[in-house]
Amino acid sequence: MIEIGGQSYAWDDPVVLATLAGGALMLLILILLIMAVRGTARSARMAAPLGQQLQLLGGQVQQLATHQAQLQGSLQNVSDTQASAQMQMIQTVEARLATVQQQMQDRLADNAAKSARALSEMQERMNQTLHGTSKQTTTSLTQLQERLAAIDKAQDNITKLSGDVLSLQDILSNKQTRGSFGEIQLRDIVSKALPANAYALQATLSNGKRPDCLIHLPNPPGPIVIDSKFPLEAYEALRAAETDHQLKEAVRAIKVAVRKHIDDIAEKYIIEGETADGALMFLPSEAVYAELHANFGELTRYGFEKRVWIVSPTTCMATLNTMRAILKDARMREQAGAIRKELSALHGDVERLVTRVGNLDRHFGQARKDVDEIMISSEKAAKRAGRLHNFDFEELEGETTKTNVLPLAKSDG
Repeated sequence: MIEIGGQSYAWDDPVVLATLAGGALMLLILILLIMAVRGTARSARMAAPLGQQLQLLGGQVQQLATHQAQLQGSLQNVSDTQASAQMQMIQTVEARLATVQQQMQDRLADNAAKSARALSEMQERMNQTLHGTSKQTTTSLTQLQERLAAIDKAQDNITKLSGDVLSLQDILSNKQTRGSFGEIQLRDIVSKALPANAYALQATLSNGKRPDCLIHLPNPPGPIVIDSKFPLEAYEALRAAETDHQLKEAVRAIKVAVRKHIDDIAEKYIIEGETADGALMFLPSEAVYAELHANFGELTRYGFEKRVWIVSPTTCMATLNTMRAILKDARMREQAGAIRKELSALHGDVERLVTRVGNLDRHFGQARKDVDEIMISSEKAAKRAGRLHNFDFEELEGETTKTNVLPLAKSDG
């Protein structure tokens, strides 16, 4: 390495090689000059060519000096260029470092802000979650309290229902109260199915008997009796039978009880000429009714023979609906004459209305004709008034002969 003007150059650099070549050339020239000076004494004839050669060598040396100066200037320019490039590179690197540092600072600030926001949002979500959890816990506790209150109320209802069941068992265990229970249920069904004037409760018949309910059906079939019967003891014995002997005894008891009820109704409540040729036995238990129809067909057939039809709450309601239709039809027949009379009167009213509407239409037609004529006269009067207002007397010349209007005399002046 060689250092020139504060710059370091390698030995294989072309500039260094050119400088060395120039120095070697100058050294050669100096040697030649020395040899030439020494040879002046030898040959005077060679002085002139040697002088010329020296002049040429001097010009070449001068050119070489010029080239060397140019080379030095180029080396200086190269050095200045490299220094400027290094300065620019340093400035660029510093600017880039400053930019990178600023970007890093901005990113760090942005990350810090994002972290702060994320932390704040997380804290807010945690607060909301805790608040929601607290609210849900409060709601759950409130609902739990409500459910516990509902359970307490249901428990009270169950206790009350248990008491009602025990009361019902007490009622059904007594024959008199059981009969009252059947009468109340029958009264409720009849009152819902029929109007109040279509039946009578505890009505007294000609034989002095008082059935639970008497339906006022028209003839035929006539008033029909419904009486409530409840063979509960025999049915409970049938349900509780565990041995064949107990089962046979229970079957015999239920047959005896139902036959007795059928016979009582047939004897007491079927009166020829007063009631219908049949009666209804009301069983206030669907279970007893189903048992009779499922396993005691001979009892239902026996009831048919005695013209006593066994009904349950469901079939009684259906039967009463049929009776209501019969009552409605009978009342329609009773009112048929009045309906025909009203229809005749309505027909007369309609005919009179048609006549009066025709007269009114003629009056309206005459009124429309009069109004049209009035409109024509008013239009003519309006046109005539308009011509008089505009002094259009020429248009009136054709009408002067009809109206005997004297023409206006022209003045002499």
